[in-house]
Amino acid sequence: MTRTSGLSPTREGLLHDRWGAPQHQFHDDVHRSSTESDRRLDQFELHDDRPKQGWLANWAQSWFGNYQAAEHVYKDRNHTRKGNIAEKHKPRGCCSRYKICFITTGVLLALFLLLSGSGAFWVYKSAPKDGQSPPWYPSPRGGTVGSWQESYKRAEVLVRKMTLVEKVNVTSGTGWSQDLCVGNTAPANSVGFPALCLQDGPLGLRFADHSTAFPAGITVGATWNKDLMYQKGKAHGLEAKLKGVNVLLGPAMGPLGRMPAGGRNWEGFGPDPVLQGVAAAKEIKGIQDSGVMATAKHLVANEQEHFRQSFEWGLPNALSSNIDDRTLHELYLWPFAESVRAGVASVMCSYNLVNNSYACGNSKLMNGILKDELGFQGFVQSDWLAQRSGVASALAGLDMTMPGDGLKWKDGDSLFGPRLTESALNGSLPMERLNDMVTRVVAAWYQLKQDNGTQWPPPPPQGKGGPNFSSFTKEKSGLVHPGSDDKTKAEVNRFVDVQGKGKNSHGRLAKQIASEGTVLVKNDGGILPLSKKGPGKKRDANGKFRVGIFGEDAGPGDGPNACPDQSCNQGTLGSGWGSGAADFPYLIPPIDALQSAFDAESVEVTPHLSNDIPVKAPLSLLHDQDLCIVFVNSDAGEGFLSWNGVRGDRNDLFLQKGGDKLVEKVSHGCGTGKSDVLVVVHAVGPVVLEGWIDLPNVKAVILANLPGEESGNALADVIFGDVDASGRLPYTVGKCLSDYGPGGQILYYPNGVVPQQDFQERLYIDYRHFDKHDIAPRYEFGFGLSYTTFEFSNLTVTEKKPRSALPAPRPDVQATPPTYSMDIPDPSTALFPPGFRKLKDRIYPYISSTSKIKHGKYPYPEGYGQSQPPSPAGGAEGGNPDLYSPHLSVSVSLKNTGSRKGKQVVQVYVSFPDGIVDTSTGDEIDFPVRQLREFEKVELDAGKSQDVEIVLTRKDLSYWSRGFGNWVMPTEGKFTISVGASSRDLPVSAAW
Repeated sequence: MTRTSGLSPTREGLLHDRWGAPQHQFHDDVHRSSTESDRRLDQFELHDDRPKQGWLANWAQSWFGNYQAAEHVYKDRNHTRKGNIAEKHKPRGCCSRYKICFITTGVLLALFLLLSGSGAFWVYKSAPKDGQSPPWYPSPRGGTVGSWQESYKRAEVLVRKMTLVEKVNVTSGTGWSQDLCVGNTAPANSVGFPALCLQDGPLGLRFADHSTAFPAGITVGATWNKDLMYQKGKAHGLEAKLKGVNVLLGPAMGPLGRMPAGGRNWEGFGPDPVLQGVAAAKEIKGIQDSGVMATAKHLVANEQEHFRQSFEWGLPNALSSNIDDRTLHELYLWPFAESVRAGVASVMCSYNLVNNSYACGNSKLMNGILKDELGFQGFVQSDWLAQRSGVASALAGLDMTMPGDGLKWKDGDSLFGPRLTESALNGSLPMERLNDMVTRVVAAWYQLKQDNGTQWPPPPPQGKGGPNFSSFTKEKSGLVHPGSDDKTKAEVNRFVDVQGKGKNSHGRLAKQIASEGTVLVKNDGGILPLSKKGPGKKRDANGKFRVGIFGEDAGPGDGPNACPDQSCNQGTLGSGWGSGAADFPYLIPPIDALQSAFDAESVEVTPHLSNDIPVKAPLSLLHDQDLCIVFVNSDAGEGFLSWNGVRGDRNDLFLQKGGDKLVEKVSHGCGTGKSDVLVVVHAVGPVVLEGWIDLPNVKAVILANLPGEESGNALADVIFGDVDASGRLPYTVGKCLSDYGPGGQILYYPNGVVPQQDFQERLYIDYRHFDKHDIAPRYEFGFGLSYTTFEFSNLTVTEKKPRSALPAPRPDVQATPPTYSMDIPDPSTALFPPGFRKLKDRIYPYISSTSKIKHGKYPYPEGYGQSQPPSPAGGAEGGNPDLYSPHLSVSVSLKNTGSRKGKQVVQVYVSFPDGIVDTSTGDEIDFPVRQLREFEKVELDAGKSQDVEIVLTRKDLSYWSRGFGNWVMPTEGKFTISVGASSRDLPVSAAW
């Protein structure tokens, strides 16, 4: 049988504690009762009502206000490096949020010990009877889609020849740092199937040398440029291929960005599902056109870093994202559907629980939605240590465990590995499920043509292929299995330069993405673009125009890679931190690019690369400047790292390192308050600008997002007008954090042993929330200024297909999945070979003895024996193909009315009819005021016009019905189609 944990299993191999997991009943009743279960050891249940949020933190604070937080350990190259949590965020009049978090954890553990010792309230052996995520079994087999048919046929031939232990090798990681990549599988040598290298991440190749640090996902989203999204993916994929990476762990589309302070929002493309979905699909297409398997991650609703992972915050369980069916489909799943539709090879399930079932053990999510409804043909891999059960997670749809370890880092005790072998041999895991798991991986390998020995030579000893870098050392020679006791060394870093050269240099592409992802939000008096010779209206005694450049963010700091995984905010900010970051091959600081661009004969540049301006600073530093450029920032990242009291999620939306005070001080002092000020913000997401945005001499503001290695050069191109300011906001900039509503707030304190995050705002996040509650943002979603002007006119909406409530019936399967013998192999074939040398903590597929192989009655999850009907919303990759049939053609004339060439984003929003009642439930359906449904970026010369045509599909004009379990198009009332430059600048509209 598979191993289970005393702290982690429930009905789907998950912990479900009644204290922290009440039976929520939202309007969409998707929390149907389930009793899915795995074998449970030492599981407890507290009979009490769920406490109100914050009570425990407040109580703990009153008792332990002076508690000092300890060190934390983060996973770097050696997974042992330590860093201090310094300078906690200290709310005025109270102790640090993070102190309280540690206090709360301690109190919870103390309560556990006291109560379990007394036996008064704890039931230690049984799981709660009711769950919130309905069962969906069996796991659909892959190979039902025509475009994958040939790959599945070839995979079937290969898998038929594999031994049991080889099948387990393909589906199990070898363990953290056991090989050269962050994730590694072992080979099936008898059939020539290689070990696979899986490597982060969305921004660039983590831990790799001589590779590009592209702009972050949020910057790519800010370009609103579909071609650049594709080109970025293609270049990224090519670099991965040339480094020997089979599976690239990106792009990221979860978190979507529900909470603006979320630590990893910057890895994705923005909190709108359409923008996120288009960008993800384009990047996936680019990555896979380069021959590398892309990974859509993290499935799903992994919206904050606090409590995202078991034990990372001292609690035995992760946070549960509790979400209704309609919200799940219309927001959080939308980008994953687009990714599957693009043919993505892999999907990564997330750390968190979804409706109190771990995402990597949630059968409804993986089997019912991903594999059946969305027709996913590739393989599901776990996030690193996100798997929390064995057989139960395999039955629920997990195909590959990463990095292979069990419930702890480098424990050498996998939930798959030999336990998967045992489970197959004793019959608890059906051979049909194991064969499908393996076949999905092998079919994806064939689908990306990685069987081509010329393009993908086999790794040693069979060839010279495989990864040509090590994630765990920068030296040329290093350990081949660094996480084990094996001391064998070899040339592990060949320092292959994959950045491209000349016109194919990926740095040129990175600069273009960064410049088009730079958003100009204020330009009073048209002070931008600047002249490289200076405006000329002010000159010093030497006839020079004086420019002061202020702020640490303008400079190089201690270098671009001063901290592991970019886990500190120093120097100019080009990336967030964590596994989604990458080492910079170089990083152009803004000061270098600006000093180089200004004409030294006519402009004098005075740099002050600090956020502190001394009281006794010379008057010339500020008072003598004709123009001041201020650089400020705000950083965040993945929760296993922290910086300056920011542990993943930001503590607020203010600028960090005294940025607001710096802007105010420079504004008041620049030319004695009479000279113009330009503010440049590098940030992981929206920041509050209210402290200084309306100061009269703050004439221009640029939100440059996270620009990557070409930061300074890209910014200079925009500031000096070498390119148009064409970035548009991929998020809403509110005036304060509370403007984003209750759903926009991070849960900083645990509200139970299993923290609960209820998505009660439903569809209303970001601009949808602002619109619903008529809240004026500082800058709305989609907004951005240009150096020219545009005019929209002549909107026409043409019906291409009449309305009908439901899509066409689900089509028949296009292909027949592979079938294999259900016979269980002889257990002796799975024994360790004689004389086999086992490396410490490495995951092997072999068993030590056949004595453990005993057939018995396995406690399958409730509902396992009941087959579920196929979803009517399914039938192809991405869902029912009729969902993507065109229903409306939207045509609009766009004219450049300015004096120079420029780019505009044509944004199409849909407002649904009022008074729509779902006939399956009798519920009146509430719709957002407007929703982005398509966009196109257009470049026009001055005075030129272009008719832009955009097609809207059935899905664009439908809502998800929980009653029908399908997408429903309203057949009564009028839709309003609005077109313009942002979510609140829509000058033309038409009814349909």
